[in-house]
Amino acid sequence: MVNAFTFSIEHYNYWASILLLASGLYIVLSRGNLIKKIVGLNLFQVSVFMLFISMGKVSGGTAPILTDGRQIFSNPLPHVLILTAIVVGVATTAIGLALVVRIKYAYGTIEEDEILAMDRAQEQLDVRPQ
Repeated sequence: MVNAFTFSIEHYNYWASILLLASGLYIVLSRGNLIKKIVGLNLFQVSVFMLFISMGKVSGGTAPILTDGRQIFSNPLPHVLILTAIVVGVATTAIGLALVVRIKYAYGTIEEDEILAMDRAQEQLDVRPQ
């Protein structure tokens, strides 16, 4: 029987993934700065990458190249999917940062609550009867 402490130590990569996921989610929900929100989303994304790669690795497994004899193979599919997800993540981060630059140019700030206040004030001016 495996005790809980040994189980926790052996699966440290899952705990690291959970910690990154929670910290990324906390940053996205608690911060008003748009750059910090993008960093939080990237932390969240990295935690998912770690989780998938950890699940795809088989202890003692090799690359799935057929040779004589029977061997344990690791599944390469999660690694390929994560490689594609990294490319998509870099592209979406670049687009997000470009949007933050445009928001800074249009509003003069990157704080979410200040931008929303400016939008509400503009809506009140537009709705005012003449």
